[in-house]
Amino acid sequence: MPRYVVLYRFTDQGLKSIKDTVKRAADVRKANEARGFKTIGTYWTQGQYDIVSVIEAPDEESMSAGLFNIAAAGNVHSETMRAYDETEMQRALDRA
Repeated sequence: MPRYVVLYRFTDQGLKSIKDTVKRAADVRKANEARGFKTIGTYWTQGQYDIVSVIEAPDEESMSAGLFNIAAAGNVHSETMRAYDETEMQRALDRA
């Protein structure tokens, strides 16, 4: 399954309800797992980003749909990066 690193920043709305962030993340994780996603980890961080998640998604369209659902809630903005493990990277290099 494709793997992604998602960097989140709270919106003003998300900051107003910051005490619910752990519950919101659990709810999103549960909904996404029902859609075939696997959450490797979710971490609240200090610095430029507020939350970092590592996710495996069934495919790119599913990942986009999941991110649309999160964005529609209005609590965070995100930046998503496709992440390749060593085997995937070596296959890509072998094709170059």
